Amino acid sequence: MKNIILNHQEIKNKITRISYQILETFIDEEEIIIAGISKNGFILAQKIVAEVQKISDLKVVLCEVFIDKPEPQKPIETSLKKEEYANKGIVLVDDVLNSGTTLIYGVKHFLDVPLKKFKTAVLVDRNHKKFPVKADFKGLSLSTSLQEHVQVVFEDENDYAYLS
Repeated sequence: MKNIILNHQEIKNKITRISYQILETFIDEEEIIIAGISKNGFILAQKIVAEVQKISDLKVVLCEVFIDKPEPQKPIETSLKKEEYANKGIVLVDDVLNSGTTLIYGVKHFLDVPLKKFKTAVLVDRNHKKFPVKADFKGLSLSTSLQEHVQVVFEDENDYAYLS
C-alpha cells in the first residue's frame, strides 16, 4: 500500500524553500557545488540547481556522486575532479536520509580536500540514523517505523514521495 506523503506541488515547494536556504547560507560565495548522490539524489540536485539559478546570479556547479549503496566503503567517484571542488562550498544532496550511511560516506569523500563550507540537503529525513549525520536542509522530517519504507519518484510533472 502506498501512502503519499508529498505530492508534486509539495515537492516543488520544498525544493524552492531548500534553494532559498542554500542561497542564504552561501550568500558570500561566488560559486558553490551542488553534489547529488547518483540516481534520485542527483535528480533532486538538478532541480535545486535549476531553482537556485532561477532566483539568483550565484554560479552553481552540478556534481554527480557515485556511491555503491550496498557497500558504501568502496571508492566513491564524482563527476568533478577534486581540484574543481577544493576550497569551495558544497551541498551534498540525497532524496531520503534513512540510516545516514550513504550520506556519511559521501561527506567523508569530500573531506579529502579543504572546503570553505559543507552542508547536506535531503527531501525526506526519516530520523533513523546509525551515524552522526544530519541534514542541514530538509523538505520533510518524518518519524517512521523501521519496517516502513520511504520512496521518492521523479516523473515528468508528477513527482511524489510515498511511505509503504
